[in-house]
Amino acid sequence: MATANIQPSDGPNVWDTKDPRKELERQAMHITKSRRLQTTLKVFMKHGIFHLIKDRSHDEITRQKLLGQRLRMAFEELGPTFIKLGQVILTRQELLPAALTDELEPLLSEIPPLPFVYMETVLDDSFPNWREVIEYIDPSPIGSASLAQVYQGWLKDGRMTAIKMVRPLVDKLFQVDISVIRKLVRRVQKLLPVEFASSLDLTGIIDDYYSSSEDELDMRQEAATMEQHRKTSAEFATVHVPQVYHVSDRVLVMEYIDGWNLKEFPVDFLTFEERLERMTDLAHYYVKMFLQGYYHADPHGSNIMIDRHTKKAVLLDWGMTGRMDTIHTEAIFRMLLQIRVNQAEDAAEAALDIYEPTAYTDPVRLKDQLRSLFIHYTESHQGSRYNWGNLLFSTILIALKNRCRIPNGLALWAKGFSAAEGTARWLCPEVSYHDLVETADVQILRNWMTRRFNYRTNASFIAEAAKLFMTVPRRVNKILENIEWNRLQFTMNTQLSPTAARNLQKIANRVAIAFLSGALFLGSSLLLCFGDSRAPVVTGWLGTIGMIASAALGVGVLWSAFRWRKHL
Repeated sequence: MATANIQPSDGPNVWDTKDPRKELERQAMHITKSRRLQTTLKVFMKHGIFHLIKDRSHDEITRQKLLGQRLRMAFEELGPTFIKLGQVILTRQELLPAALTDELEPLLSEIPPLPFVYMETVLDDSFPNWREVIEYIDPSPIGSASLAQVYQGWLKDGRMTAIKMVRPLVDKLFQVDISVIRKLVRRVQKLLPVEFASSLDLTGIIDDYYSSSEDELDMRQEAATMEQHRKTSAEFATVHVPQVYHVSDRVLVMEYIDGWNLKEFPVDFLTFEERLERMTDLAHYYVKMFLQGYYHADPHGSNIMIDRHTKKAVLLDWGMTGRMDTIHTEAIFRMLLQIRVNQAEDAAEAALDIYEPTAYTDPVRLKDQLRSLFIHYTESHQGSRYNWGNLLFSTILIALKNRCRIPNGLALWAKGFSAAEGTARWLCPEVSYHDLVETADVQILRNWMTRRFNYRTNASFIAEAAKLFMTVPRRVNKILENIEWNRLQFTMNTQLSPTAARNLQKIANRVAIAFLSGALFLGSSLLLCFGDSRAPVVTGWLGTIGMIASAALGVGVLWSAFRWRKHL
């Protein structure tokens, strides 16, 4: 297999290709928590990220653009895990300004590939007998991402195949970097205002996203997802999921699709009727997938191909997938369908089944803002700015502003839904995606009824009801016996919420510091007035130091109380 012509990619880390295993061992020695933390801080300081966060010399838009550019450069330098972090930030466009997220868009594009000699070590370790199955692999990758690279190959039986391989060392780098990122995020979470932290769980967002990213490192998980969705897509004649030929923990060998991605296929290759049929099948397939709680976080046009031989829409790249509670997905579809018939009040009630109000939420204000938003989407059409992708992100933003708790995974689910809508608009702009989703209302209703009235749900309900009914006499008898012997007691345990406990602790700390400041002031005053006349210099210095310390503590308490009052 010819690999001598493959040179290391240009960049800050040029690897030696003469002895790939020794080079990988050398690189692995540098992947430790302490080194990665130091490297992360150095790279952030090198690109001036901490300075830009505090800088007020530029206008807000310019500062956001500069911060986005510096973050992108830092993430690219720090490697795969931080590139994924940049993609996390891109999924939370309802939280962050567009000027910042727009500068991070290049993180979604391909990155320079590793030389094939390194990827060959992955094949040898994870698929030892690959030479008995694969006839030839083209050493030039057809795709290169932060976690994996894809090559074109041919099996011994002549079939063309796509071979996806996880980059070497990326799993170890992920584990170390994630621990560093979680540590930094926990510190940021503590710095957030209490009412904002109650609605935004940064650590939960990071954990949720990286758990799906860790699944991308195991090709067996991706193969299982593909097989599951092959069964789901079987009822749709024009939708196809590639067949898996072989899989191991780091290598996935699957069917090669010869065609164009959705944004590049020739316009005259499909007639209007064929485009409409594929758009309808894709829309109904995505509705079925979303109703089951699954989400494909990246179903954009580049991940859907039109096969030049079968003309089917082929769904690719099953790494970034996940699941969300079906109760939440049911509430989302109820909200969408009620908006379309101008039932804004019912739609707002459905939205409250998605977003959980906290102690800082004003329910009346929240519902009023939701109703005002929903009115604009009653007669919305595909291609307008009032599309459903914007609607979902707008509801998330309103919920955050009203200090509601956002379910983990919802942003990725919404991103997947929005990308599916964008794909439909690209494929067949003549027909509204909203109307196609509405044609699946029977499927939606059947899914709800099946889930509500299935055997397991009914069995659980019957068991709980039987337990309640059968134990009522015994429970009533015990209550009557306790009343008869005057032993009826009620035990009530109260527990402060974490927010109230933190506030109480802050108050106690301020009171303690105030008492300490007062004690120092009193002691220093007595020392200055009635100190030892035999050592006036020492007495004066001690008294002065005590007065300064007392003043500093007092000013600190007042400043802390003032800042706390501003957040109330």
